[in-house]
Amino acid sequence: MQYFIIFIASIIGLIFGYLLRQILLSKSAAHAAKKAENILEEAKNKAKSLQLEAKDKALAIIDEAKKEEKERQKRINDLENRLSQREGLFDRKLLELEDKKQKTENLQNELTNQAEEIKKIKEEQMAKIEKIAQLSQEQAKDVLLKNVEARMKDELLNRIRKMENEGSEELEQKAKNILATVIERCAAPHTAETTTTSVDLPNDEMKGRIIGREGRNIKTIEQLTGVEIIIDDTPESIMISGFNPIRRHLAKRALEKLMADGRIHPSRIEEVVEQGKKELALDIKKAGEEAAYKAGVVGLDTKLVQILGRLKYRTSYGQNQLQHALEVSHLAALLASELGADVNVVKKGGLLHDIGKALDHEIQGSHPEIGYDLMKKFGLPEEVAYMSIAHHENEPKTLEGVIVKIADAISGSRPGARRDSFEEYIQRLTELENTAKSFKGVEKAYAIQAGREIRVIASSEELDDYGAKKLARDIADKIEAELRYPGEIKVNVIREKRIVEYAK
Repeated sequence: MQYFIIFIASIIGLIFGYLLRQILLSKSAAHAAKKAENILEEAKNKAKSLQLEAKDKALAIIDEAKKEEKERQKRINDLENRLSQREGLFDRKLLELEDKKQKTENLQNELTNQAEEIKKIKEEQMAKIEKIAQLSQEQAKDVLLKNVEARMKDELLNRIRKMENEGSEELEQKAKNILATVIERCAAPHTAETTTTSVDLPNDEMKGRIIGREGRNIKTIEQLTGVEIIIDDTPESIMISGFNPIRRHLAKRALEKLMADGRIHPSRIEEVVEQGKKELALDIKKAGEEAAYKAGVVGLDTKLVQILGRLKYRTSYGQNQLQHALEVSHLAALLASELGADVNVVKKGGLLHDIGKALDHEIQGSHPEIGYDLMKKFGLPEEVAYMSIAHHENEPKTLEGVIVKIADAISGSRPGARRDSFEEYIQRLTELENTAKSFKGVEKAYAIQAGREIRVIASSEELDDYGAKKLARDIADKIEAELRYPGEIKVNVIREKRIVEYAK
């Protein structure tokens, strides 16, 4: 019974809980529906407000775009107006230009016609003047020039003398002081050297051994060294002939080694010549490096240094060219320091100014051009390469070029620095005298001071003082153009008139 009551109570509780749950659910659903309606209503209101705001923004953007369009259209209209104005202005200017062009052409034609008329009138007047004066235009010009020259000769001569005297003593004294200081600071006298082409033999029997059976030894030496060996009746001596001094020196060195060794046959000759080539190449390279070191020049290409060393076996007028190059470098550096020029340029340019002489036996052309091209090839600057050409120009373009030219002249004109053979010396003096005698008005000419001065005796009847001055300049110009000589030559023209009378 108790269980039944509990069961009935449970069922009633369940039914009551279900009903209560249904009531709560219905209330919750109603509440949720109402809440949803509120949310939906708020969303609709918010959407309306957003729509209104969007419309307002769209209207504002449209208004702004309309304003920009109006401004753009206004600017376009302004540009069109300006372009139309410019086109009008351009058309007016074009019309004015065409008008001016036409006027200019008319004026030019008018001027051309007037010039032709003036020329015609001038020709007619000149014909009348020539008829009256009985002289042509050229003849009248010659007469006028001669009259002016005759009147101005004395005045011109006095001016020349005045200009020469003014400041000449001061300039000469300054130049002497600078040169004397430089030469004293570089007092390195050296004797003249020549490339020896003769080889001394221990006895005359050695000639036969050098020739060899059927001449095979001498032929081998000549083929390997590129020289000609001359064997004559000169006792205990033979001559080596060849235009290349390095080949001659190689042949001489090979002969001396063969004679010292005693074994003279073709295979031994080949060994000695090959060994001599290697030794000579090392000697040339060493000579170039020593010269660059003594001159204080750095940064030269190895091949250029080796070419420089070849000057050790090159002479000019008996002067060793490598010693000459060193001396020019030292002298030029001292002169540059005295005159405020670029010391590095003249030092390097002075050392390499005759570098072309190392190759002038192998390359066609004069040594200044060869040296210039060679230095440019190895990347030396223009101002250094120019030194090769500058020392042979009458008026170098740069101060450094003038300094190298002076240093070259000092080195070449030292007593004993250069020497000619007797025949060349006589020939040079004869050519010098004949050059001076080739001018009109020269009575006698004498080469004195070992060819450093040409003394010219001029006729006082044919030349006046101005003519003598002009004669000296003309002789100097012809000597510079036609003769080859070391240093410089002084042209001394003497004109005097002697009148002798006897009292009886």
